[in-house]
Amino acid sequence: MCRVVDLRQAVLAKNDEAAQVLRTELTARGTTVVNLLSSPGSGKTALLERELLLARERGVAVAALTADLATENDALRLARSGVPVKQVLTDGLCHLEAAMLGRHLDGWLPGDTRLLFVENVGNLVCPAGYDLGESLRVVLASVTEGEDKPLKYPTAFGLAQLVVVTKTDIARAVEFDEAAFRANVEQVNPGVEVVLTSARAGEGLGVLLDRALAVGAGGGAHAPVMARQQHAEAHGHGHGHGHAHADAHGHSHGHGHDHDHDDDHDHARDEGHDHDHDGDHEHPHVQTVAQTR
Repeated sequence: MCRVVDLRQAVLAKNDEAAQVLRTELTARGTTVVNLLSSPGSGKTALLERELLLARERGVAVAALTADLATENDALRLARSGVPVKQVLTDGLCHLEAAMLGRHLDGWLPGDTRLLFVENVGNLVCPAGYDLGESLRVVLASVTEGEDKPLKYPTAFGLAQLVVVTKTDIARAVEFDEAAFRANVEQVNPGVEVVLTSARAGEGLGVLLDRALAVGAGGGAHAPVMARQQHAEAHGHGHGHGHAHADAHGHSHGHGHDHDHDDDHDHARDEGHDHDHDGDHEHPHVQTVAQTR
Protein backbone atom coordinates (compact mmCIF):
# COMPACT_ATOMS: atom_id res chain seq x y z
CA MET A 1 0.00 0.00 0.00
CA CYS A 2 1.36 3.41 -0.97
CA ARG A 3 1.40 5.93 1.88
CA VAL A 4 1.07 9.60 1.02
CA VAL A 5 3.24 11.78 3.23
CA ASP A 6 2.53 15.48 3.69
CA LEU A 7 6.04 16.83 3.20
CA ARG A 8 5.23 20.24 4.63
CA GLN A 9 3.69 18.61 7.70
CA ALA A 10 6.87 16.58 8.19
CA VAL A 11 9.03 19.69 7.83
CA LEU A 12 6.93 21.56 10.38
CA ALA A 13 7.04 18.64 12.82
CA LYS A 14 10.83 18.55 12.55
CA ASN A 15 10.93 22.29 13.11
CA ASP A 16 8.75 21.95 16.23
CA GLU A 17 11.19 19.49 17.73
CA ALA A 18 14.12 21.83 17.11
CA ALA A 19 12.12 24.76 18.48
CA GLN A 20 11.35 22.99 21.74
CA VAL A 21 15.00 22.08 22.21
CA LEU A 22 16.05 25.68 21.55
CA ARG A 23 13.38 27.07 23.88
CA THR A 24 14.48 24.75 26.68
CA GLU A 25 18.14 25.68 26.24
CA LEU A 26 17.51 29.43 26.12
CA THR A 27 15.08 29.36 29.03
CA ALA A 28 17.66 27.51 31.12
CA ARG A 29 20.14 30.33 30.56
CA GLY A 30 17.52 33.00 31.30
CA THR A 31 16.89 34.23 27.74
CA THR A 32 13.38 34.97 26.45
CA VAL A 33 12.87 34.99 22.68
CA VAL A 34 10.38 37.39 21.09
CA ASN A 35 9.40 36.58 17.50
CA LEU A 36 8.26 39.66 15.53
CA LEU A 37 6.18 39.11 12.39
CA SER A 38 4.74 41.68 10.01
CA SER A 39 4.37 42.75 6.41
CA PRO A 40 7.21 44.74 4.82
CA GLY A 41 7.02 48.42 5.69
CA SER A 42 4.97 47.97 8.86
CA GLY A 43 7.44 50.00 10.90
CA LYS A 44 8.62 47.15 13.10
CA THR A 45 12.31 48.08 12.70
CA ALA A 46 11.65 51.66 13.81
CA LEU A 47 9.65 50.48 16.81
CA LEU A 48 12.21 47.83 17.71
CA GLU A 49 15.02 50.37 17.62
CA ARG A 50 13.15 52.51 20.16
CA GLU A 51 12.48 49.48 22.36
CA LEU A 52 16.15 48.44 22.26
CA LEU A 53 17.24 51.95 23.26
CA LEU A 54 14.77 51.91 26.14
CA ALA A 55 15.99 48.48 27.26
CA ARG A 56 19.56 49.74 27.31
CA GLU A 57 18.52 52.79 29.34
CA ARG A 58 16.84 50.48 31.85
CA GLY A 59 19.89 48.24 32.05
CA VAL A 60 18.15 45.24 30.48
CA ALA A 61 20.54 42.97 28.55
CA VAL A 62 18.98 42.60 25.09
CA ALA A 63 20.07 41.52 21.63
CA ALA A 64 18.43 41.53 18.22
CA LEU A 65 18.64 39.27 15.19
CA THR A 66 17.03 40.50 11.99
CA ALA A 67 16.39 38.49 8.82
CA ASP A 68 16.03 39.84 5.29
CA LEU A 69 16.31 38.48 1.79
CA ALA A 70 18.97 41.09 1.05
CA THR A 71 20.72 44.22 2.44
CA GLU A 72 21.97 45.01 5.94
CA ASN A 73 19.80 48.11 6.29
CA ASP A 74 17.68 46.96 9.22
CA ALA A 75 20.64 45.66 11.23
CA LEU A 76 22.56 48.89 10.73
CA ARG A 77 19.57 50.84 12.03
CA LEU A 78 19.14 48.56 15.05
CA ALA A 79 22.87 48.70 15.83
CA ARG A 80 22.50 52.42 16.56
CA SER A 81 20.92 51.33 19.85
CA GLY A 82 24.31 49.99 20.96
CA VAL A 83 23.08 46.44 21.67
CA PRO A 84 24.40 43.26 19.98
CA VAL A 85 22.81 42.89 16.55
CA LYS A 86 23.11 40.18 13.93
CA GLN A 87 21.89 40.32 10.34
CA VAL A 88 20.89 37.12 8.57
CA LEU A 89 20.57 37.27 4.79
CA THR A 90 18.26 34.45 3.73
CA ASP A 91 19.10 34.46 0.01
CA GLY A 92 15.46 34.26 -1.02
CA LEU A 93 14.11 32.12 1.81
CA CYS A 94 10.95 33.79 3.09
CA HIS A 95 11.20 32.83 6.77
CA LEU A 96 13.48 31.68 9.56
CA GLU A 97 13.39 28.18 11.06
CA ALA A 98 14.27 27.01 14.56
CA ALA A 99 17.36 25.04 13.57
CA MET A 100 18.63 27.96 11.50
CA LEU A 101 18.11 30.36 14.39
CA GLY A 102 19.90 28.03 16.78
CA ARG A 103 22.95 27.86 14.53
CA HIS A 104 23.06 31.63 14.15
CA LEU A 105 22.89 32.13 17.91
CA ASP A 106 25.62 29.61 18.65
CA GLY A 107 28.78 31.46 19.60
CA TRP A 108 27.22 34.88 19.07
CA LEU A 109 24.48 35.51 21.64
CA PRO A 110 25.96 36.99 24.84
CA GLY A 111 25.45 34.72 27.83
CA ASP A 112 23.72 37.36 29.95
CA THR A 113 21.04 38.18 27.37
CA ARG A 114 17.61 38.44 29.01
CA LEU A 115 15.65 39.26 25.84
CA LEU A 116 16.33 38.31 22.25
CA PHE A 117 14.18 40.07 19.68
CA VAL A 118 13.98 38.23 16.36
CA GLU A 119 12.79 40.38 13.47
CA ASN A 120 11.51 37.77 11.05
CA VAL A 121 11.47 38.13 7.26
CA GLY A 122 8.81 40.65 6.25
CA ASN A 123 5.66 38.78 5.24
CA LEU A 124 2.65 37.29 6.99
CA VAL A 125 2.50 33.92 5.23
CA CYS A 126 5.74 31.91 5.43
CA PRO A 127 6.86 32.81 8.98
CA ALA A 128 3.44 32.09 10.49
CA GLY A 129 3.92 28.32 10.38
CA TYR A 130 7.36 28.17 11.99
CA ASP A 131 7.94 28.13 15.74
CA LEU A 132 11.37 29.62 16.50
CA GLY A 133 11.50 28.56 20.12
CA GLU A 134 9.97 31.87 21.14
CA SER A 135 8.09 32.51 24.35
CA LEU A 136 6.27 35.53 22.91
CA ARG A 137 4.97 35.82 19.36
CA VAL A 138 4.08 39.34 18.25
CA VAL A 139 2.33 40.35 15.04
CA LEU A 140 2.54 43.98 13.95
CA ALA A 141 0.36 45.86 11.47
CA SER A 142 0.51 49.52 10.52
CA VAL A 143 -2.55 51.75 10.25
CA THR A 144 -1.88 52.03 6.51
CA GLU A 145 -2.44 48.32 5.84
CA GLY A 146 -6.20 48.21 6.28
CA GLU A 147 -8.51 46.98 9.01
CA ASP A 148 -9.12 43.63 7.29
CA LYS A 149 -5.51 42.44 7.63
CA PRO A 150 -6.35 39.95 10.42
CA LEU A 151 -9.03 38.36 8.25
CA LYS A 152 -6.71 38.10 5.25
CA TYR A 153 -3.96 36.47 7.32
CA PRO A 154 -5.83 34.44 9.96
CA THR A 155 -2.90 32.15 10.77
CA ALA A 156 -0.46 34.96 11.51
CA PHE A 157 -2.94 36.93 13.60
CA GLY A 158 -4.70 33.87 14.99
CA LEU A 159 -1.52 32.55 16.60
CA ALA A 160 -0.27 35.89 17.93
CA GLN A 161 0.18 36.35 21.66
CA LEU A 162 0.31 40.12 21.24
CA VAL A 163 -0.87 42.33 18.37
CA VAL A 164 0.83 45.70 17.88
CA VAL A 165 -0.60 48.48 15.72
CA THR A 166 2.10 50.83 14.41
CA LYS A 167 2.24 54.35 12.94
CA THR A 168 -0.75 55.57 14.93
CA ASP A 169 0.46 59.16 14.51
CA ILE A 170 -0.99 59.06 10.99
CA ALA A 171 -4.11 57.04 11.83
CA ARG A 172 -6.46 59.96 11.32
CA ALA A 173 -4.87 60.94 8.01
CA VAL A 174 -5.37 57.45 6.56
CA GLU A 175 -8.81 57.06 8.19
CA PHE A 176 -7.83 53.99 10.17
CA ASP A 177 -10.86 52.39 11.82
CA GLU A 178 -9.51 51.14 15.14
CA ALA A 179 -12.81 49.57 16.24
CA ALA A 180 -13.08 47.55 13.02
CA PHE A 181 -9.48 46.38 13.31
CA ARG A 182 -9.98 45.28 16.91
CA ALA A 183 -13.18 43.45 15.96
CA ASN A 184 -11.38 41.58 13.20
CA VAL A 185 -8.53 40.62 15.52
CA GLU A 186 -11.03 39.38 18.08
CA GLN A 187 -12.72 37.27 15.42
CA VAL A 188 -9.57 35.27 14.66
CA ASN A 189 -7.91 35.47 18.08
CA PRO A 190 -10.34 36.10 20.94
CA GLY A 191 -8.82 37.77 23.98
CA VAL A 192 -5.44 38.73 22.53
CA GLU A 193 -4.14 42.14 23.61
CA VAL A 194 -3.95 44.87 20.96
CA VAL A 195 -1.46 47.68 21.63
CA LEU A 196 -1.33 51.01 19.79
CA THR A 197 2.13 52.42 19.08
CA SER A 198 3.94 55.16 17.23
CA ALA A 199 7.72 55.05 17.05
CA ARG A 200 7.71 58.67 15.90
CA ALA A 201 5.40 60.09 18.55
CA GLY A 202 6.37 57.69 21.33
CA GLU A 203 2.88 56.29 21.87
CA GLY A 204 2.97 52.85 23.48
CA LEU A 205 6.74 52.94 23.80
CA GLY A 206 7.93 50.34 26.29
CA VAL A 207 4.84 48.14 26.15
CA LEU A 208 6.58 45.54 23.98
CA LEU A 209 9.57 45.52 26.33
CA ASP A 210 7.34 45.26 29.40
CA ARG A 211 5.31 42.37 27.97
CA ALA A 212 8.46 40.47 27.01
CA LEU A 213 10.00 40.95 30.45
CA ALA A 214 6.77 39.80 32.09
CA VAL A 215 6.77 36.58 30.07
CA GLY A 216 10.43 36.04 30.91
CA ALA A 217 9.63 36.45 34.59
CA GLY A 218 7.04 33.67 34.41
CA GLY A 219 3.98 35.82 33.88
CA GLY A 220 2.78 33.68 31.01
CA ALA A 221 1.39 34.79 27.67
CA HIS A 222 -1.93 34.72 25.85
CA ALA A 223 -2.92 31.23 24.65
CA PRO A 224 -4.67 31.60 21.26
CA VAL A 225 -7.82 29.56 20.64
CA MET A 226 -6.47 28.49 17.24
CA ALA A 227 -3.41 27.01 18.91
CA ARG A 228 -5.51 25.05 21.39
CA GLN A 229 -7.70 23.70 18.61
CA GLN A 230 -4.72 22.63 16.56
CA HIS A 231 -3.14 21.01 19.59
CA ALA A 232 -6.33 19.03 20.22
CA GLU A 233 -6.53 17.91 16.60
CA ALA A 234 -2.89 16.92 16.42
CA HIS A 235 -2.83 15.04 19.70
CA GLY A 236 -6.42 13.97 20.17
CA HIS A 237 -7.51 12.86 16.73
CA GLY A 238 -4.25 12.08 14.98
CA HIS A 239 -5.09 14.07 11.86
CA GLY A 240 -4.41 17.65 12.82
CA HIS A 241 -3.29 20.06 10.17
CA GLY A 242 -1.36 22.27 12.54
CA HIS A 243 1.29 21.77 15.11
CA ALA A 244 1.60 22.90 18.67
CA HIS A 245 4.23 23.47 21.27
CA ALA A 246 4.33 24.38 24.91
CA ASP A 247 6.22 27.53 25.65
CA ALA A 248 8.73 27.98 28.44
CA HIS A 249 5.95 28.60 30.91
CA GLY A 250 3.68 25.72 29.97
CA HIS A 251 1.29 27.59 27.70
CA SER A 252 0.44 25.63 24.61
CA HIS A 253 0.38 27.70 21.46
CA GLY A 254 0.50 25.82 18.20
CA HIS A 255 1.60 27.09 14.85
CA GLY A 256 -0.69 26.14 12.02
CA HIS A 257 -0.20 26.79 8.37
CA ASP A 258 -3.26 28.05 6.58
CA HIS A 259 -2.44 28.42 2.92
CA ASP A 260 -2.80 32.17 2.45
CA HIS A 261 -2.16 33.10 -1.16
CA ASP A 262 -1.83 36.87 -0.88
CA ASP A 263 1.94 36.59 -0.90
CA ASP A 264 4.08 35.91 -3.95
CA HIS A 265 6.60 33.66 -2.23
CA ASP A 266 7.45 30.25 -3.62
CA HIS A 267 6.85 27.81 -0.79
CA ALA A 268 8.21 24.79 -2.59
CA ARG A 269 11.81 25.78 -1.97
CA ASP A 270 11.17 26.04 1.76
CA GLU A 271 10.30 22.39 2.19
CA GLY A 272 12.51 19.43 2.93
CA HIS A 273 15.85 21.23 3.07
CA ASP A 274 18.38 21.78 5.81
CA HIS A 275 19.61 25.33 5.42
CA ASP A 276 23.30 25.51 6.25
CA HIS A 277 25.11 28.83 6.30
CA ASP A 278 28.53 30.21 5.64
CA GLY A 279 30.19 33.46 4.60
CA ASP A 280 30.28 35.11 8.03
CA HIS A 281 31.80 38.58 8.07
CA GLU A 282 31.67 41.32 10.67
CA HIS A 283 31.13 45.06 10.59
CA PRO A 284 31.96 47.37 13.51
CA HIS A 285 28.55 46.91 15.15
CA VAL A 286 26.76 44.30 13.09
CA GLN A 287 27.51 40.70 12.32
CA THR A 288 26.08 39.60 9.01
CA VAL A 289 25.55 36.03 7.89
CA ALA A 290 24.61 35.04 4.36
CA GLN A 291 22.25 32.09 4.44
CA THR A 292 22.92 29.49 1.75
CA ARG A 293 20.94 26.39 0.89
